[in-house]
Parts: sequence; C-alpha cells; structure tokens
Amino acid sequence: MSLDAIEYCQAIYDTALESVKKLTGNGINVDDHQVIAREIAQLSTQLSAAETLQAYADQSMGKPGCDTKRLSTSADIFLAETVENFRLIGNRCFQSFGLNEKTLAYGDSLQTWLRQTLAESNYRVIGVDVLKDAENRQWIASNTDGEEEAEIRDSTRRFARDVVAPKAEEIHRKDLLVPESFLQQMSDLGYFGMSVPVEFGGVGLSYLMMLLVTEELSSASLPAAGSIITRPEILTRALLKGGTEQQRKKWLEPIAKGEIMVGISVTEPNVGSDVASVSCRASETVLNGQRGYLINGAKAWCTFAGRANVLALLARTGEAGHKGLSLFIVEKDPFTGHTFQMNQLGGGSLQGEAIDTMGYRGMHSYVLQFDNYFVPAENLVGEEAGVGKGFYYQMNGFAIGRLQTAGRAVGLGQAALETTVKYANDRPQFGQPLASFQNTQYVIGKMFVHLEASRQLSYAAGRAMDESDASANIMASQAKLLACRMAVNLAQQGQLLHGGWGYAEEYAISRYVADSLVLPIFEGVEPILEMKVIGRGLLAG
Repeated sequence: MSLDAIEYCQAIYDTALESVKKLTGNGINVDDHQVIAREIAQLSTQLSAAETLQAYADQSMGKPGCDTKRLSTSADIFLAETVENFRLIGNRCFQSFGLNEKTLAYGDSLQTWLRQTLAESNYRVIGVDVLKDAENRQWIASNTDGEEEAEIRDSTRRFARDVVAPKAEEIHRKDLLVPESFLQQMSDLGYFGMSVPVEFGGVGLSYLMMLLVTEELSSASLPAAGSIITRPEILTRALLKGGTEQQRKKWLEPIAKGEIMVGISVTEPNVGSDVASVSCRASETVLNGQRGYLINGAKAWCTFAGRANVLALLARTGEAGHKGLSLFIVEKDPFTGHTFQMNQLGGGSLQGEAIDTMGYRGMHSYVLQFDNYFVPAENLVGEEAGVGKGFYYQMNGFAIGRLQTAGRAVGLGQAALETTVKYANDRPQFGQPLASFQNTQYVIGKMFVHLEASRQLSYAAGRAMDESDASANIMASQAKLLACRMAVNLAQQGQLLHGGWGYAEEYAISRYVADSLVLPIFEGVEPILEMKVIGRGLLAG
C-alpha cells in the first residue's frame, strides 16, 4: 500500500509542477506567484523525505541492531502524513495546480490504509519503545553503511558528550565565547579540515561523514560546537571552486589545522536574502606601493567575527547585481570581547559589536563597520580572474552550508528528544512516571518519526553530493527546510512535556528551544529557501 500512497502523491506533484511551470514561465516570474512556489517546495520536500525514509526502512530489514518494525511503522506513518498534507495543499492550491477531483480523491483501499496507519496507537507503540530504550540509545537509527562512518560518529559522540556537553549550559547562560580548549581539540580531531583535500593538509571526508560529525557536535551544543565547523567549510569550498593554486596552498592548510578561524561576512544591515544587492564596496587602490582594495561599508550577522582571524567578505567591485560582487579574504586580529576595533597603520579601521540574541550563544554575531580597510589584491579569491565572481563562489559554499545546517538541526532535534525522554522517565506525576501516560508516549512517538524522516533526507542529500548528483543542491535545501522546522517543533513539544520546568534555564530543553529558532533563519530563511531556491530550482528544471 505504501507504493499506492507514493503514486498518489507523485500524481499530484507532477500535475502541480507542470501547471506552475506554465504559470511562472519556468520559474522566471516566481515572484508573481510566491505562495504557490512555496507550496511546490513543500510538496517536493515532503515527498523526498517520505521516499528516503521508506527506502531506509526497506534496506534495514534483517540488519542486526535495527528495530525493523519500528522503522517500517515510522516510515508508513510519515508517508501517510505526507498523503494527507498533499491533499490539504492540493485543496488550497486547486486551480493553480491544475488539479481535478479525481486526482485528489482517495480510493477505498488508500483511505482504509491511511486510517489504520495514522491510528494514534501506532504513534504510542513507537513512543513506548523509545522511552524503554532511552538508556542504551538503541532507538537512534544511524544509517551508516561502513566502518569508517560508524567510527567517526562514535568518536565525535564521545567528544561531544565528554568535552562539549558539560560546558554547554554555562556558555549559553553567560553568553561566553567558545573556549580555546574546544577549538584545539576540534582541530586535533580534524573537524576544521573535513572538506580540505589531503594534498592541502586536510582529511578529505565525504559529505556524509561531515554530516555525522555536525550532527553529533550539535547534539551537545549548536553554537559552541556544531556551528563552528560550518564557517571554514564555506571558505574552503570557495577556495576550491575559484581560488588560485597559490591561494589554496596559503590558506587551506592553516584552516584545516585550526590555526585560522573563519567568519563569513555577506549579510548587511539592509540586505539579507537579496545577496545580489550587497553594497559594501571594495575600491581598487595602491597603498605604500602595494596593490589592493579599500573596503567601506557595513555588514551584519557576521558570526564569530571577533575571534576569527579572517573574514570571507562579499563586497561590490563593479556594477549593480550579482555580477559586480567579489569575494575577499580579510585578515584581522582575533578578539574575545563583545566589541572590538582593528586599526591599520595606513589609517583603515574595522569595528565590530556583538548583537544581543535570545539564543545561539557561544560565537557572537556582529555588526561590522569597515572604514578604508585595506585588503591586498592577492586576497581576492581568484585574484584578477575572480573579479565579479564572488557571488558564485559564495553560493557554492552556501549549498554546503545548507547541508550542514540540516545536520545541525538533526543534532539539536536528537538532543531535544533525548532530554525529553529522560525527563519523562524520571518525572513522577499523579503517582506514576510521566512516561506511562498515553499522551507522553504519543508525543514521543511523533517526535521520533519526524526526527528520523529529517535524518534520512539529510543523509540522502549528503550521499547525492558525494556522488555529484545533479539534484544534490536542491536536495540539500530540502533537507535544510525539513530538518530546521522539525528541530523547532521537537524542541517546543519537548518543552511542553517538561511543563513549567521547560521554561526554566536549569533544564536543557529551554536552551534547545532558544537555539532552534535560529535554524529556519540562517543559510536561507525559510520562505526564501522555499520560493527562490527549491521552488525556482524545481520550476526551472
């Protein structure tokens, strides 16, 4: 019956996609149909997740250590939810999608399957299993096919549990900077050089292994561990895509070794998702006989800018639009405070002030002001050949950033589920553990289903990138979209099961709620990700 369910969704999706392609001129006029474009993105994302979770459940049949019944039930539940969501969205966009009553109608057998699959007792059965297996974590499905993947997950989990987790709450509450001891140990473990090829001093891990590392680090602390490795990844990808051989030799090895910490500087106070409208300007100059550029303008939301040794800065070198942007490696001294000022001998300056945030603490995100700040011409990524290509180099890095953000969201969702399971098992209520109540079991079961769907879509996207699949970038964006929304929902559901204590800082769930809220915003805010990345990408295909 799962095949019939997928065919039902596929028929709606195919009809809707062709209709909206005509409506938008293959995505060119997507801004005239923004809501419809978002709904197409939702359909494609949910269908991809349902298919990958079904495939994983099928592949896991008979494998040692896998609870195949729980996985197959979870896969069927998520698929059934997807079918119902397709019908809901189809009704909402009936005319724009070019649908008819026959396409949306359930057959008798499908209707019966949906009612049986979505029975609340099925969620509770999964929840009971998860609550019982909490101590040994056997309910955590990893889908790592090889020894190398399993080994890197286990070693990262030990580091996250033994080193990061004990300090995570203090870093959050006191808004501390990530300890240098974290950075040193992460460097020793090779986390900053995961995407750096071996010939440049890195470890050259696969995208899947990068996801596993990100997931485990984020389960201990999103800002103080999981997000630190994203910044060097983005600059590394830009250098591999467009840097000169000399630039790669100069920068990649110290990045891989953790000797250089990286900040990414793209967003501006008045420019967020519309990257092509960046106005911070880089003007050619000669200073003390050295060719270079003077940077002038403001940047915002530059995370880790204080501690960073270099900033990957997108600045305007030419005409309006994305073709006038170039990418620079801006060197600076590291600072540990919430404010800093970098003064150059030639009179240039860079000022930074941390933005107060409700969560995602540990690296600090800064507003920056550049005033005639000099950058040597050799620090323009690609040098002369890179003029006007910064937008493309940056977007290539952002695709990887979205994949990593999916991993970060899965890690945070995992942490939210784990801490909620522990609380439910330990907390007495009305003379019995909270875990013994049907509602608790139902909520935990639903949390598990959505976590596993997000995890498997993320892994599928990682594998697609490893195989250079043409669909990899869209799939990474889908994984980011699904996983970030999942992380918010799981954190909030976990908080509700904590009751009043879920609002107290002494319980980790309050931190997970605060941190989760940033996930649908960075690396592509949710509506833009749906409209301009996934939606437009699908409609143009």
